[in-house]
Amino acid sequence: MTQSHPDNDIRQAGPLTYRGRSIPSTTTDQRLLESRGPSDWVHTDPWRVLRIQSEFVEGFGLLSEVGQAVSVFGSARIQPGTSYYELGQSIGAKLASAGYTVITGGGPGMMEAANKGAQSSGGTSIGLGIELPFEQTLNDYIDMGVTFRYFFVRKTMFVKYSQAFVVLPGGFGTLDELFESITLVQTGKVTRFPVVLVGSAFWGGLRDWIREALLSEGVISSDDPELIRLTDDPEEVVDIIRKAHVDLARREFETQQFAETAEQVTAAQRAEDGT
Repeated sequence: MTQSHPDNDIRQAGPLTYRGRSIPSTTTDQRLLESRGPSDWVHTDPWRVLRIQSEFVEGFGLLSEVGQAVSVFGSARIQPGTSYYELGQSIGAKLASAGYTVITGGGPGMMEAANKGAQSSGGTSIGLGIELPFEQTLNDYIDMGVTFRYFFVRKTMFVKYSQAFVVLPGGFGTLDELFESITLVQTGKVTRFPVVLVGSAFWGGLRDWIREALLSEGVISSDDPELIRLTDDPEEVVDIIRKAHVDLARREFETQQFAETAEQVTAAQRAEDGT
């Protein structure tokens, strides 16, 4: 079933493109999550599993050789020419100049701004789009891109191929990405790389709520608020990420050195014991 759409409307659903009256009335995600149907649903979900698997294959194939990358999240509704858009563009440019690939959701607004900044500075600009009922084609400032049907596949790509998260002003989608990122870091599912909020006027209230409500009620640990950094300075965004990566590399080196020393000591003791 389709809805009436102007002929110039377009929707991407994974590798598929629909225009005008051919645009489906629902998204692939929506059909998966809302469908109850008769008992023969067991014969359709296996096919969905294959489609999900194919999306993972496409994402892994695209991103497996991108090198160090930073995922930048933010609202699709911010317009070019605004201070927030210019901030996103500046951050994208500085990340690219520092040698990082910039990964966004591939849409307009803050995502477009970060992609544009990265591309203008000669960096690699990647967009990971999603099939939505009201948005959106990939923006024009992407060197490599893929549009996913399923949110959870797309989220996996953001996490797996990033070494930092930069969160610009945004709405519910941005909050979802922010809190999932923090949860993955907090629970050790991903390496403790930095989560950087940009825009103290926008995010300051959220930071205060985390400290004054969550921490005071004891529902998070005392050091959990430190998982989030807040700044207004694009230069500081890059500095925070660089420092975190240097610290992580040092800890990994020290851990490796300790393991090698312990192994040498053990070998020496065995030699003395004649075993």
